[in-house]
Order: sequence, then structure tokens, then C-alpha cells
Amino acid sequence: VLENQDLPDSIKPQKVEFHSLNFNTTLHWQPGWAREARDALYFVQYKVYGQSTWQNKDECWGISSHFCDLTYETSDIQEPYYSRVRAALAGVYSNWSLSCRFTPWQETMIGPPMVTVVHSNKSITVKLQAPHSPYKRKRGSKIPMTNYYDLLYQVFIINNLLDEQHRVLVYEGKDKVIKIQDLRPGVSYCIVAKMYMPILDHSSAYSSRQCTVV
Repeated sequence: VLENQDLPDSIKPQKVEFHSLNFNTTLHWQPGWAREARDALYFVQYKVYGQSTWQNKDECWGISSHFCDLTYETSDIQEPYYSRVRAALAGVYSNWSLSCRFTPWQETMIGPPMVTVVHSNKSITVKLQAPHSPYKRKRGSKIPMTNYYDLLYQVFIINNLLDEQHRVLVYEGKDKVIKIQDLRPGVSYCIVAKMYMPILDHSSAYSSRQCTVV
């Protein structure tokens, strides 16, 4: 068993990091190195860079999990934020572990678009929908990520006769409905798409494949 004076160091949370996708933002950390640390409880605070006082995150105060949702605490997406976590075990508290600075607008990852394909005579019509943020308009609908960034759709076609891994870029732009024509009848084609953000040179992951036989 650890000496009590070693306990604060040994349970101190490690690797405190923000993870963010489409502005859904979660703080993650790892438990301290002591075996006992797995029984620790965690306490999370956050603040905007430059503020002097830390805010408690009430839903993440004395929790046993290793993550905390800060989506609504970081909703001013141009502001830089910090968060910090401490652990407690057997009445002993660790020091705070500080995250790096996190600015949602610069650092959130963009998710892929939703893709639906409809085939007709020697052509495929592709319908695209940008991902949504968690933030809502007054009427209650979620605000799409295209409201926050100048985003382009990139659409790729895979000819399954040739090579599963060979994706050909067939469209880049803002249209939500595109038509790919002059395809070979009886051939199976798959479509994948990405969101591309020119200003930060970021791309989303690929969407899931939508396949059809023309």
C-alpha cells in the first residue's frame, strides 16, 4: 500500500485532452499510475483563457468515469478554453492536471457527410448532407456545420471491377445533389464522400460506402 504522502502524486490524472467532433466536445483523461487509482473519483473544472476563476462542471464532480462532456461549456467556438481534473481517494486529493489550450473553431474535427445514392440509366445521383453541430436554432433544428465554415463536398467513385481501393474524385463543390453520368451498365460502383475545409486545409474521414449497380 502506498504511503499517504505518495498518494496525491500516484492518483493524479494523466493526459488530460479535449476530443471534439462537429463541436461535440469531451474532456478525456487517464487515471494515475497507482493500482488504487482505478477507485479514484474525479473533479472537473473549466474556464475561458484569460479568466481568473475556474468553473466547476457539476455533472463531472466526484465521478468515476474518465471523461466529461463539455459541449455546452465550450459553445463560444472562437474562444480558447482550458480544463483541469483532479482525483480523490480515501480523503486525499491530487493536484490539478491541466489540459492544453483548446479552441473549438480551430480544433474540432469535421465528420463526413451523409450520402444517399439513386441509380438510373447509366448514371448515379448522389445526395449529400453536411454533418450537424449539437447547437440548435431557436426553432429547435440543429445548426449544420456549413454555417460555421466554408465547406466543400468531395465525392469519389470506386469502380469495383477495377480496384476496391482506387477512389476517383468526381466532384468538389457545394452542390448537395450531383449526377455522375456515362457509367458502364451492369457494373457495381460505390460512392464515398468527405467534407473539405479549405481555410484550415482539414478533411473529414470518408463517409460509409454507398454501392449500386448501374
